[in-house]
Amino acid sequence: MAIFRSASGEGGTEVVLAAGNPYGSRTLVVERDEDSSVAYLCSPEGTVHGAVWLANHRPAPPVVDLARINSGLPPLMPRPNTLHPDGRRPLGQLNPLWFEEGDGVALYENDELLAVIPGWADMSRGMPGYARDAVGESPFAWALSEALEGLRPRISNARSYWRWRHSEGSWPSFQQFVMGHLDGVLGPADRYWDASGERLPTVGITERPPQQDRGFTVLSTVGMSCQRMPTVEQWIDKPGAYARIELAVATREDPRDAALLLVWLSQYPWHSVTWLGHGHTAKWYHAPETFPLGPQYSGVLMQANPPHMPDMSGFAFGGEAVRWLWLSPITTQAMESQRH
Repeated sequence: MAIFRSASGEGGTEVVLAAGNPYGSRTLVVERDEDSSVAYLCSPEGTVHGAVWLANHRPAPPVVDLARINSGLPPLMPRPNTLHPDGRRPLGQLNPLWFEEGDGVALYENDELLAVIPGWADMSRGMPGYARDAVGESPFAWALSEALEGLRPRISNARSYWRWRHSEGSWPSFQQFVMGHLDGVLGPADRYWDASGERLPTVGITERPPQQDRGFTVLSTVGMSCQRMPTVEQWIDKPGAYARIELAVATREDPRDAALLLVWLSQYPWHSVTWLGHGHTAKWYHAPETFPLGPQYSGVLMQANPPHMPDMSGFAFGGEAVRWLWLSPITTQAMESQRH
């Protein structure tokens, strides 16, 4: 059975909130009809990644109303699983607070926490979001009160982060810190490119020409580590050591060619809601003959601390160490063997 339908506004429902995250990769959609309200976490294409029941607006049924679900309407929470078995008034003023990574969101009603859909919510695995008015665990929502201890630090960090990020001078000060660190490790900078255009996250690319002890140019992103990557916690036990990265590439050829690799990947984790780490590969998104470092390659391999490359460690942000991942070109054959 389809527990939650796709958030499409059909079937007599009304969209009362549609709010995108700062990276354009997820949208929070809140829908209601006369009987209930539900929130969905959707991709730009409309795929539902997480969903949570928010409220019944009429008396709760004793058990799940399958006819209602099968007709594509927002679910009614059964009586044992709601704090308001007789129903409650329509929702008040709704405001989302996105996690720093952009893959999860907290929803407030009149400044009171109403629900949380974290990045790990997955309806297909029976993991809905958390709702203030839910009791226990049901297919439609888990009790928010029972998860607050773990969620509260994430929500507090998100509020602090966006307050800082939207403050005047936040980006220039961060940029200066990274550039200062790279000055000490790689020597003075040459050219600098903006790699982000009008979209968050803001990322630049800095070029460091050869030095006496280094016969090649190093290019590095500046800004990826200003926000944690999405989904790391779903794969790593201690995500704090892996959630913040910058990318680097070494070249003896025209630095502008190598810079294209950084432009390609610098916003990728947030726009695709994924993460990049040591040993990961990325397949070039365009025709193989357009690969910047030569048509014999089809992508890149990412490595932390590869031999014969400068040690980039020593920079931290948000209390977490930043890792530099070095990109090296890789053939299709090597990429396939890397995956196996």
